[in-house]
Amino acid sequence: MKALVYHGPGDKSWDTVADPKLDDDTDVIVKIDTVTICGTDLHILKGDVPEVKAGRVLGHEAVGTVLETGSGVHSVREGDRLLLSCISACGRCTFCRRGQYGQCRNGGGWILGHLIDGVQAEYARIPFADTSTYKVPKALNDDQVLYLADILPTGYEVGVRNGRVEPGDTVVVIGAGPIGLATILGARLFSPASIIAVDPSASRRAAATRFGADHVVAPSEAKELVDLRTGGLGADVTIEAVGVPEAFEQCCELVRPGGHVANVGVHGQPVTLHLETLWIKDVTITTGLVDTSSTPTLLSLVESGQIDPTVFTTHAFALDQAMEAYDTFAHADATDALKVAMRA
Repeated sequence: MKALVYHGPGDKSWDTVADPKLDDDTDVIVKIDTVTICGTDLHILKGDVPEVKAGRVLGHEAVGTVLETGSGVHSVREGDRLLLSCISACGRCTFCRRGQYGQCRNGGGWILGHLIDGVQAEYARIPFADTSTYKVPKALNDDQVLYLADILPTGYEVGVRNGRVEPGDTVVVIGAGPIGLATILGARLFSPASIIAVDPSASRRAAATRFGADHVVAPSEAKELVDLRTGGLGADVTIEAVGVPEAFEQCCELVRPGGHVANVGVHGQPVTLHLETLWIKDVTITTGLVDTSSTPTLLSLVESGQIDPTVFTTHAFALDQAMEAYDTFAHADATDALKVAMRA
């Protein structure tokens, strides 16, 4: 089969590799129908995720059709169309029983395109199929569910829920890339008084407005606007959705006493934590890997029309145009790409 293979920092190619095979009786083999690229894949290519070894097939967000099932798979059948979650869950360990699937201790967690071969390929092996996939309702198309594999539950769980967004809050989202935009969609569900999106890119600020932000500003203008909106107190919740030190430090600067800072971005270098100013402010700082425990809820919201994930797709490619898709996604400042969909 063909697949997008990582060969080390800055090096990837569309290669011929061996077809996947069942390794465990809880596995399924799927034909990939639609797949996308994540910002985390770009972090891998930068060398920010050293656990990913050369030769790894990348990708952890896809919709696929089941071709073969292991003998221990009970709820998934050949021919089923599945949303393939970025997080694999054994369903039995202490963390899985708490709904913390990202911390699975029996071989799950974030493994696709990370510790095992991923889904940017013609076919993929999906472990723990009964507890790590979701049947796609017949009324929904691939684009309507594709982004429930990662970015929507990530923004919702790690940003909105960890940040404790409540009705009437002033929420600042720093970074209006796909994760930031997903966070804005999730925050809107909790009726905040205002959502302020911060991004240096004019096109991404415009996207943030389309996704529901009430105000959009460049980073240099953020403090003035937040002070104006809050009487100088600061935002109730600030959410870091970039993964760079400057964005995290600005979140800490803009939050009010007693507020919440939720870090969503993937960081590839150390960040300075200014405890000399934060210790007295009763600020709560959270981090997290998505668990995807919210996926059934979000799927219901898509089915009912309360969330429309198709707005994320700005570019579409054939699966064998993966290299071109990566180039488009990696140069979003020039291409205005939000998410790219690659279809078989």
